[in-house]
Amino acid sequence: MNIESLLTETAALSIAGVVTVSVGYYLVKGDIQTWFRLKSAGQPQNEKAQLLPLRLQAHERLIVFIERINPSNLFLRLHHQGIAVKDLQSLALNEIRAEYQHNVTQQLYVTESTWNVIRKLKDDTLAMVSNAAKDLPEHSTGIDLSRKVLQHMAGIADNPYELTLDLIKKDIHQLF
Repeated sequence: MNIESLLTETAALSIAGVVTVSVGYYLVKGDIQTWFRLKSAGQPQNEKAQLLPLRLQAHERLIVFIERINPSNLFLRLHHQGIAVKDLQSLALNEIRAEYQHNVTQQLYVTESTWNVIRKLKDDTLAMVSNAAKDLPEHSTGIDLSRKVLQHMAGIADNPYELTLDLIKKDIHQLF
């Protein structure tokens, strides 16, 4: 076999290979494009479907957080007979901070404005308990602190805990 025939045979095989690959590509081109289109179209839906349960769980946890720091629930849970005002204040402030820290990651799943309202509610609750305790005589009891905070709450026209719960419920309804 001479070099010319070897080159001719190699060229023929190369051309046949190129033709075969080209024909194969054009036969499956539509299938490949359809697969990529479906994959890219399905991806955001799949991500949304995976994220929805996490967002709902975050909203649920924040509702529990709000209920737990609501002074009417907080003082019922923490109060025990004969507790001093400073002890109840300390327990309440520690409980509020611990509940907040336990739920701080939920901000990833709620709107920024909702998270800001929740953080402000926490800060306002801490301030309300501290201010009420500061204004009481040193020999006061936990009942005096509870009464003072709850009287302050009764004087507020719109309950901030109910307003925050309503905001979270609106956020949940926007998910659907």
